[in-house]
Amino acid sequence: MATPPRDAAPADRMRRGYARAEERNAEVRAQLEPLKPGERPPALVAAAILAALLGTANLVALIAGVDVEGDQPSAIGVLAFCGVMYVAAIGLWFARYWAVLGFEALLGLIVVFFSLFLLRASNLLAVVVCVAIIGVAGWLFWKLIRVMGRIQAPQRVR
Repeated sequence: MATPPRDAAPADRMRRGYARAEERNAEVRAQLEPLKPGERPPALVAAAILAALLGTANLVALIAGVDVEGDQPSAIGVLAFCGVMYVAAIGLWFARYWAVLGFEALLGLIVVFFSLFLLRASNLLAVVVCVAIIGVAGWLFWKLIRVMGRIQAPQRVR
């Protein structure tokens, strides 16, 4: 009896693993209900509000003349960030895929940076703030993934 080549077993195992994963993906896709016109899931509303609040907070800080680590931030940079946040808030409110994807990228960066800040936290308050921000941003990131799937889900004919 001939023995199969040494690489045959791992390749076959990978094929079966991919097939199982694709079956699970198909089940999840079949359960996705496309967003109805004007529907705004709670995570999408929360993201739109957060984007608007980030833009407003930065604008208020600029007007108030807040120093960041002893320096006055560039007005052009702050205004550009505020503009991006307001555009994102509007896009999120109207359930635009590009806005959700861009906000997901921002949430991912927030989680990474606050994880790094957590390494340098020097008191309990800093730890609590970092963990809270990581928790909220991570939760919103996770919830927006399903919203993105629902935005992309094809409309079903009934």
